[in-house]
Amino acid sequence: MATADRRLNVLRAIVSDYVATREPVGSKMLVERYDLGVSPATIRNDMAILEEEGLIYQPHTSAGRIPTVKGYRLFVDRLAQLKPMSLPERRAMESFLAEAVDIDDVVERTVRLLAQLTRQVAIVQYPRFERTHVVRVELVDLGERRILVVIITDDGQVNQRVLTASGITAEHINQLRDQLNSICVGTEITALPDLLQPLTLIGDDIRQLRIGACQAIIDLTRRDGEDRILIAGTANLARSGIDFRRTIVPVLDALEEQVALLRLFSAVPTDDVTVSIGEENLHDGLSETSVVAGAYGDENASAHLAVVGPMRMDYASAMTAVRAIGTYLSHFLQQHN
Repeated sequence: MATADRRLNVLRAIVSDYVATREPVGSKMLVERYDLGVSPATIRNDMAILEEEGLIYQPHTSAGRIPTVKGYRLFVDRLAQLKPMSLPERRAMESFLAEAVDIDDVVERTVRLLAQLTRQVAIVQYPRFERTHVVRVELVDLGERRILVVIITDDGQVNQRVLTASGITAEHINQLRDQLNSICVGTEITALPDLLQPLTLIGDDIRQLRIGACQAIIDLTRRDGEDRILIAGTANLARSGIDFRRTIVPVLDALEEQVALLRLFSAVPTDDVTVSIGEENLHDGLSETSVVAGAYGDENASAHLAVVGPMRMDYASAMTAVRAIGTYLSHFLQQHN
C-alpha cells in the first residue's frame, strides 16, 4: 500500500473512532481497534505527519488526536462509497413515508424521520411548483346552511373552506359544482382570478354562494412565492453541546433565520449530496457545524433537504440518509403530479 493511502486510512480510522467515542484517539487505540497492517511505530509516525499537515491536532498535552476541519474535509472528499441503508432501515423509511396523504404530510414525516435517522437537526424545504393546476373542485352540503368548498391541485395539496348560505338546495350545489369544475379543472392556478370573475357577475338565486365559492378557490390556490421550511431535531444539538467551543445559541439563532437556511441551499446542486464544514458555511452561527444537503424533485417542482450538526458527525450515514430520502421524495412528487 502506498504511503499516502496508508495515512489516509489512519485518518479515516481517527475520524471514525472520534465520531463514535467523542474521545481523542491515540496510536495504541488505533492498533487495538483497527487492522491497519503496520506497526505501532509506523502509525505514530503517520499521525505525526498528519498533524504537520494540519489534518489532526492534539487538544491538550498527553491526549490523543482529533480531526481538524481540514481533516474532516479530506475524509469526506475521499469517502470511497456511501454505505447503503440496511434493508430494515429502508423498509421502515418507505413504510413510514408511504402513509403520507399529501405533500404537507410527506414533508412533515420526512423532517421527523431524517432527524431520527441521523440524530441531527433536520431541515426540509417544501417543493416550489413551477406550474400548478386544479384537479377537482368539490362542494359538500354540511347542513345548517354550511357548504364546504374543497379544491385539489396537482401539487398534492387539498384545501378547504366552509361558507354560509341560506336557501340552497342540492340542485343548486350540483349546478355550481359543474360550473366551477368546467372552468377550473386543468387550469393553471394563476389564471383562476380572471377566469372566475365573469362567474361572479351572474345574477341569480345563488349569486352570493357563487361569489363566496369563487373567492374561496382563488384564496386557497394563491401561492405567495415564499419558501416554506420545516425543522426537526433541535434537541439533538443539546446532546451534542460538548462538541461546540461556544454555546449552541448561535446555531439555534441561525436555524431560526430562514434566509440563512435558504442561502445554504442556494449552492446545492440538484443531482448530488454536498457537505459544507465549519467556516465553509456562510453564516457565522454555523461556523462550528457541518451541513449535509441534498435536493429532490423533478422538472415541475424542486426543493432541498439537509441535516445540521457538529463537525463530529457520522458523515457517511448522514449522506446516505439525505440521498435515500431525497430519492424517495422525488418519486413521491412524480407519482402525485
